[in-house]
Amino acid sequence: MKHILMKKSNLREIQRREFLRLSAAGMGALLAGGATSGCFRPAQNENPLDGKRILTFSSVIRVNQIEVSRTKNMGVDEYDRHSPERIMAFRKALADGWPEARMTWAMSWQALHDQRDNYKAARKLVRHYHDTYGDDVTFIPGGYFANMYNSREQVNRDIHEGLELVTKMMGGQFRSKSLVAGFLSSSNQQYLAEQEDIHVCQGNIWSQYGIDNGDGDGSISYPYYPSKEHFCKPAQGSKDFVDCVNLDGWTIDFLCGRRVGLSYKEDYNSRMGVGPIETIGWYGPKKGLEQMTKCTAMHFDKGFELNNWAWVTNIWEISLPQKYDDVLTKWVENIRHRWPNAECPVLGDFGQMWRKQYKNNDDINYRFVERGTGIGGSDANLEIRWFMNKKFRLALLRDWQKDTPEKVIDFTRYDVPAREPSDMTRNWSLMGQINQKETRAQDKPVLLSELPVEDQQRIYKIYPELKG
Repeated sequence: MKHILMKKSNLREIQRREFLRLSAAGMGALLAGGATSGCFRPAQNENPLDGKRILTFSSVIRVNQIEVSRTKNMGVDEYDRHSPERIMAFRKALADGWPEARMTWAMSWQALHDQRDNYKAARKLVRHYHDTYGDDVTFIPGGYFANMYNSREQVNRDIHEGLELVTKMMGGQFRSKSLVAGFLSSSNQQYLAEQEDIHVCQGNIWSQYGIDNGDGDGSISYPYYPSKEHFCKPAQGSKDFVDCVNLDGWTIDFLCGRRVGLSYKEDYNSRMGVGPIETIGWYGPKKGLEQMTKCTAMHFDKGFELNNWAWVTNIWEISLPQKYDDVLTKWVENIRHRWPNAECPVLGDFGQMWRKQYKNNDDINYRFVERGTGIGGSDANLEIRWFMNKKFRLALLRDWQKDTPEKVIDFTRYDVPAREPSDMTRNWSLMGQINQKETRAQDKPVLLSELPVEDQQRIYKIYPELKG
């Protein structure tokens, strides 16, 4: 199989011909392929994100459901779910909906080592997709929860050796542009930047609490440089600055995000947003697509208006059912048709665009407004406003149908000391004065005017319009 280099001028035609060729040639020709060093170069203007709507899309190829360490697994062996045919169908589903889209592939430790046929094929396929589309390939340590089950020193070793294995697998001078990690401690992100010279990490799962294998509520949802004190805390200055763009893994519905865990009885999942498990898996393809599109619009419409650029992100594991693929195609088609100038770069290129525009956290000032979609835990009668900056995050909630006063449901200061757990525990959250999950007595919602005077002053200094 010949190497296929990505050229912007004829990428769409290359992709069309390539899928026709793959159908005719069969798996034998495909699995003989290799890698090149072709890559996408992000825009070089002064503020490369201004006026842009960005989708980042990633997938995970793994052997076990959660590979918590090199030798310990939780869940089932997913060998049969990672067939070459499944991987090809998945990548085709994205290309069918958005031919120019590039995505990031994250390989687990065992997926890089497994010598069974499916994983040998998977490793060749991701090389092929790098050559064909400009996709990036990287490593995922610890199945999203590396620090919950491994020491920081072990995580550093895993990162170093995992990235080396990816380079060896890809060949040539290939180097991953980012790391996919789920949650990742600040010291490990510092290691990634300073020792591996990779400055983009999917290192937090925004608002996650009481679900899956780890908790990490307390950060801001858009990119930031983490503090050396805590990965959920934006760095406050040069002394605690980690030069690694910390990215969320899944864009979620803010109204769902204020809940804890999930409840089938009350019909909510706190992770619902654009992720396929919480949307298609819970509500089926029609309503699932509706929720995914509405959550996307919350950022690409009002969020874009407020911030002058917008970002939606999603990780879609290969192990998910193939019947979801049609929704993936329709979702990205909807994005392209509704916002024709939207872009879909790999995680690393997006992170470098952000890094070029923001040299530190001083100019971060993200604002969001969302009214519920009426699906699951996204209450149709509620409106939430989020304010996120270097000093604090603030969430205000009201019943817009009854025109009730806004109440503070989250106020988390970042200009105070923070500390990550010293041991391997599941809860790495950064809880502030009031936390949206309402798990503590102090988390009862209050009016802005009921906050301590000094906190009101901090808020009004940055957002004087809230004083009214």
